[in-house]
Amino acid sequence: MSLLAITSPHMNKSNARGVGFIMTQVVLATVPGILAMTWFFGWGTIINICFALLVALACEALVLKLRKRPIGFYLKDGSAIVTALLLALAIPPLAPWWLTLVGVAFAIIVAKHMYGGMGYNPFNPAMVAYALLLVSFPVDMTQWVLPDTAPSFSGTFQHIFGLAPAFDGMTSATPLDAFKHSANQTLNELFQSTPALKSETLHAWQFVSMAYLLGGIYLLTRRIYTWHAPVGMLGSLSVMALIFSLYDADVYASVSFHLLTGATMLGAFFIVTDPVTTATSTKGRLIFGIGVGVLIYIIRAFGNYPDAVAFAVLLMNFAAPFIDQYSQPRTYGHKQARKGLPKKKD
Repeated sequence: MSLLAITSPHMNKSNARGVGFIMTQVVLATVPGILAMTWFFGWGTIINICFALLVALACEALVLKLRKRPIGFYLKDGSAIVTALLLALAIPPLAPWWLTLVGVAFAIIVAKHMYGGMGYNPFNPAMVAYALLLVSFPVDMTQWVLPDTAPSFSGTFQHIFGLAPAFDGMTSATPLDAFKHSANQTLNELFQSTPALKSETLHAWQFVSMAYLLGGIYLLTRRIYTWHAPVGMLGSLSVMALIFSLYDADVYASVSFHLLTGATMLGAFFIVTDPVTTATSTKGRLIFGIGVGVLIYIIRAFGNYPDAVAFAVLLMNFAAPFIDQYSQPRTYGHKQARKGLPKKKD
């Protein structure tokens, strides 16, 4: 008798909640974050999402046709939609259309299907595409709209698709990026002199982060995933931020700054919980989350990329098989050796 080895995610056939249901719940959980981002940063988020979904479905259908797979069957699982949605949420609202096109196409064609499709890709497709865009087009990927300064829907549409000239004075770095590249300023001076770190901007990012937290709590209550990876990531990031801020509060940002700005909450509840690219055991998911949180802080504090969620997740995707190898639960029926007992003699 041979054993059948199947890659993650593993699902119980008796469970009526299939992949399509889970992906639908993930999409619903992002609604509070989408609404918050649209409220503060304008219509660019909605436009990017709609365009990204069209590109993702077209690329998915094309690759499935080339692979001679049933197109309708695989499109219904919603995995391409979730990948496009997460990438669109990470892209700046006024990013040009070709940036979204390149990122989504790379995520679906290369990061997903070149490894065999859903369940076989070792790296999170959305984060692979985000890392590619950030390394290749750093200027376009780091220019965000200041809260309440975005143009109208028609103006945003024209700007994204190159139908109107660029808007002057309406974009800025993210709070994490502004903090990272500050020079010889105390925290108080930095928060007072930098537009991206003023209270109005920080409150907007905090509100968006809390909206993603609300969506994550919804997924936890629906038992779409367990708490281990999100808590591990947020907990280790908080501990690292607390240690360094206590060491020098004028140089290292506070715990709340790291948790409530950038893609921290999006990463904790929608990225590290990916059932395909994360660890599969309960203990493994906790270790995976802790590793992501530690790497996020190290890259933010000492690296060149201020947000760091994508790079931390991809690095831990490398380690996921190793974590699974050494964090599997004890086999049922296996007796664990008790310490202090004498060995039996033959």
